[in-house]
Amino acid sequence: MPPPGKSSGNLTGSKAYGTGASTGATGGDSQNTSYGNRGVAGVRVTGAVSGGVVNADSYYHDHHFYQHHQGEAAPVAQAPKGPLPSTTSTASSGSPQAQYSPRSNKMGNGASSNAHFTVDGESMDVHKVKALVPELRHEIKRRDKIIEQYDNQLRQKEDLLKEKENEIARLKEEVHKLKSVLQLKVDTLKSQESKPDLLSTIDENQIEPSKGPAKKQGVSGESPSSKTLGYVDLTHHDKDFKSKQLIKDALLSNEFIKVLAVSQLREVIDCMYEKKVTKSSYIIREGERGEHLYVCADGVLEVHKDDKRLGEIKSGGLFGELAILYNCKRTASVKAMTSTTLWVLDRRVFQTIMMKTGLQKREENMAFLKSVPLLKQLPSEKLAKIADVLEYDFFNENEYIIREGATGDTFFIINKGEVKVTQMIAGQSEPKEVRRLKRGDYFGEKALLSEDRRTANVIALPPGVECLTVDRESFTKLIGDLNELRTKDYGDEARGAERPDKYSVTSQVRSGSDSTISPVSDRPVSKEFENITLDDLQLVTTLGMGGFGRVELVQLSKDKSKTFALKCLKKKHIVETRQQEHIYSEKKIMMEADSPFITKLHKTFRDKKYVYMLMEVCLGGELWTILRDRGHFDDITARFCVACVLEAFSYLHAKGIIYRDLKPENLLLDARGYVKLVDFGFAKKIGVGKKTWTFCGTPEYVAPEIILNKGHDHSADYWSLGILMYELLNGTPPFSGSDPMRTYNIILKGVDHIEFPKKISRSAHVLIKKLCRDNPMERLGYGKNGISDIRKNKWFQGFDWEGLMNLTMTPPIIPKIRHPTDTTNFDSYPRDMDIAADELSGWDADF
Repeated sequence: MPPPGKSSGNLTGSKAYGTGASTGATGGDSQNTSYGNRGVAGVRVTGAVSGGVVNADSYYHDHHFYQHHQGEAAPVAQAPKGPLPSTTSTASSGSPQAQYSPRSNKMGNGASSNAHFTVDGESMDVHKVKALVPELRHEIKRRDKIIEQYDNQLRQKEDLLKEKENEIARLKEEVHKLKSVLQLKVDTLKSQESKPDLLSTIDENQIEPSKGPAKKQGVSGESPSSKTLGYVDLTHHDKDFKSKQLIKDALLSNEFIKVLAVSQLREVIDCMYEKKVTKSSYIIREGERGEHLYVCADGVLEVHKDDKRLGEIKSGGLFGELAILYNCKRTASVKAMTSTTLWVLDRRVFQTIMMKTGLQKREENMAFLKSVPLLKQLPSEKLAKIADVLEYDFFNENEYIIREGATGDTFFIINKGEVKVTQMIAGQSEPKEVRRLKRGDYFGEKALLSEDRRTANVIALPPGVECLTVDRESFTKLIGDLNELRTKDYGDEARGAERPDKYSVTSQVRSGSDSTISPVSDRPVSKEFENITLDDLQLVTTLGMGGFGRVELVQLSKDKSKTFALKCLKKKHIVETRQQEHIYSEKKIMMEADSPFITKLHKTFRDKKYVYMLMEVCLGGELWTILRDRGHFDDITARFCVACVLEAFSYLHAKGIIYRDLKPENLLLDARGYVKLVDFGFAKKIGVGKKTWTFCGTPEYVAPEIILNKGHDHSADYWSLGILMYELLNGTPPFSGSDPMRTYNIILKGVDHIEFPKKISRSAHVLIKKLCRDNPMERLGYGKNGISDIRKNKWFQGFDWEGLMNLTMTPPIIPKIRHPTDTTNFDSYPRDMDIAADELSGWDADF
């Protein structure tokens, strides 16, 4: 626009749209326009308009703006052709030049115009051009949004690509992480004795086992307080804040360890000790047994397997975590490339921490419960169940925990802080404070009896209150109706039971509560087997093999019609893996057991190399082999197998024994087709209302509380029953990873993350989920009605439980057995060429 006081009949100028610069000029009659770098020729605008000169530049600026910024993204609209009629223009002297803009229907002097103008010889109607402007602006905005969407999608794809690259790198690091313990390779003895070993007489005409999925192997840690190890005192090692933070960050980066409670994590950090490693030294060697977790404080470590470099570990890196759960062989080597400082955690220390903190929490909860008059008469095992189901709830200051007049179903015990109790008093308009309660006090106990209305307000005082709580539904499921329980005489006082000491942390840890609490009284050896010796047995063939040894079919040399299964366990391997307690426990439990659903142990032997268990033989074969060959079972077959296991569990649990190693590999069919539990290497007598902390089981079957070292009881068997159901119906277990640690992480995500195939019926699906609840207290079978709740489930509707228990029911699988040494229902195994080493420490003196 010309400066004030001047006017011009012609508009000239040059505008560079690429830079946004504009310059005015006089004496010319053309407008040269440069559209960015496109080099579009200028346009000539002619024609006088009433009130001023037509300014087409505004239209072309809008029209070409998108083209200038987007290149060839959109075509430029062409102006309509046609002559521009000439009009007369008048302007007041000394006033600004009036200009026409497409954004207005009026001229600069207010007069209406039906003007046309010519662009490069083409006549254009101003009003039509003006009508195009909103449309073009809308189109520009629309395309801008599309471009913005593409930009966002591109950024998302880039972020996703980075995540995938990080995931791939992490997976590569985990591929070679520590794997399960039990290997078939054993120590060999160079020199053989003159007398041939019993196992060396096996028939050599053996073939390899049929190809297919490998059997699942069990894993086990030693008892934290077992007799072979003794109690581990926890020692704290000084560290500066930086070191503690480095260890904490490393531990929290691990999927398994990060779920520990704050108090447990703090204790772990305090108990880790420093270790200096020189350059070129090995921290871990492939194939060696490990029992330490490491955190790299400084330096560089190299990881390699089979002489192939896998990667590096630097400051803050954590490795060896599987070894703090149980005995395992290292699957890779770690070597110091520089002088390195490590922080080390011993497996026994870790297990003691987990056991001690769990017992302390349970003891505190038990003490609180015993202070409640309403509950103090309950037997110890029932109080223990309540103690396990108590939850921690925090209430902020001045928060109403309960309100007078409201209905409630929750009972509270104050753990930290203080509350005030207020109540409406007749004749007063505001509630009056009647008392204050502190740590150890309780309120709301009547909610466990019925849904009565609250008779007072309970308000949290500063700085807040932490309470232990239990709701009536959980209480009733676990314990039953309190109105009945409080009048029932359980005979504890008459028996002189000392409940408080029974749950003392010190007494349990020091006395070795995690080992077998009392010897299981042996069933007397039958006179039929009393005089049998090893020399009386003749080997026929191998029925099975595992990490600790083999199971052989044997017959009496004097009466070949009598056959047995002889379990041969290598003493050296037992000592190396510290499983002496478990072997003794297996013998004691099986010698006592007398159930048609559990294989019978007749007698035991020992020599310099092995300990032996002479058991009844079940020639129907392993359930695992049948499942492998069939692919999966139908509901009828699976229901019968699960029912047999359930009856075995009912027998064991009633005696305070937990099994802990359920899987198809440990289930045998007898001659009639009934299913029997075998292999009690991980079974333990813990008593009623108590827990154990030993990590053991098969990775695909272990319950979450075993993985997390929270302490477990017979509820872990119900978890494994749900996993067995799934595997029988599907052919494979629901939780399975490339290595044990990956499997454990999948288990911790829960059964709700598992997709059930269509071949598993709805009723079976529901029962599996009820058995595999993350919270052990919520699993079906753990409540007041016990296993009968499982028997009554819809999946078992119509099942003949009486016929099963009386052994009159016809099994769905009836094996074909032609003679006492017919092993056609078993796989064939090669001869064991390795000869076991002598083991003379004497741990098996009573075997």
